[in-house]
Amino acid sequence: MKFLKNKTIMITGGTGSFGQACTKFLLQCNTKKIIIFSRDELKQFEMSNKFNNSKLRFFLGDVRDLDRLKLATKKVDILIHAAALKQVPSCEFYPMEAVQTNILGTEKILNAAVSRGVKRLLVLS
Repeated sequence: MKFLKNKTIMITGGTGSFGQACTKFLLQCNTKKIIIFSRDELKQFEMSNKFNNSKLRFFLGDVRDLDRLKLATKKVDILIHAAALKQVPSCEFYPMEAVQTNILGTEKILNAAVSRGVKRLLVLS
């Protein structure tokens, strides 16, 4: 993928199943740097050991925190937003948690991306 060459890419929810599969793909695309943004330090540690690649950077944070997102998106070319609460029973039992993460968190992702001049943004549902 020519358009990924020498780009800095950030993946929110990067330690999840999609994030890990995406990272595996991106590491083959001659990217400059891949930032894994998630709130799970254990999964970040495990992913760091699994991939053991100097292009990976791990950033502990939550999509609910706009200041943290603005810090993480500095010099990011492409942002892939995959962080979300996805288990329907949990979302039904804790609807406000789902709203805070899936709706308001996405809004904060958009705001951070715009404020930092991120060139491309992919938002997954």
